Amino acid sequence: MFLELIGTFAAGFAAAGMVMLLNKMLGGRLPRSLIPISAGVAMLGTTISLEYNWYSRTEQALPEGIVVAQTVEETAVYRPWTYVFPQTTRFIAVDQGTARTNTDFPDQKMVTLLLFGRWAPVRQVPVVFDCANGRRADIVQGVEFSDSGALRNANWVTIPPDNPVLMTACAEV
Repeated sequence: MFLELIGTFAAGFAAAGMVMLLNKMLGGRLPRSLIPISAGVAMLGTTISLEYNWYSRTEQALPEGIVVAQTVEETAVYRPWTYVFPQTTRFIAVDQGTARTNTDFPDQKMVTLLLFGRWAPVRQVPVVFDCANGRRADIVQGVEFSDSGALRNANWVTIPPDNPVLMTACAEV
């Protein structure tokens, strides 16, 4: 966040400097108001670019074995351009390197979900997916595994079979 702020200010200073240099080369024919206007436009453009490129930069930095399962695009009144080009602000990734199955319950797969959000810390959530019955249970405090590996005290949530997170978690690697 801090580096993006520095980059935004640098873009504003660079744009203002280029307009000042252009004005000097033209013998002072440009209006002086063009300097702060160009700085503001450059800063706004840089901010918009950084916001829109966040998802692709973050996705490219993911290590091997972590697969993006679902993205969330949002629009906002105070960012009217998002109505034309919605912005990806959150996504869910499945860490397939943590996938585990129990031979007694072959249709159930335990994975770690990574919840990414713009300006939010990454959250890791261990989840058990019942691939055959289309349900999931978060491994939270109070959920226990029996000696056979069955979940006890789990809150199973039914999800549609075409849910992208379920399909990614249950996919064979």
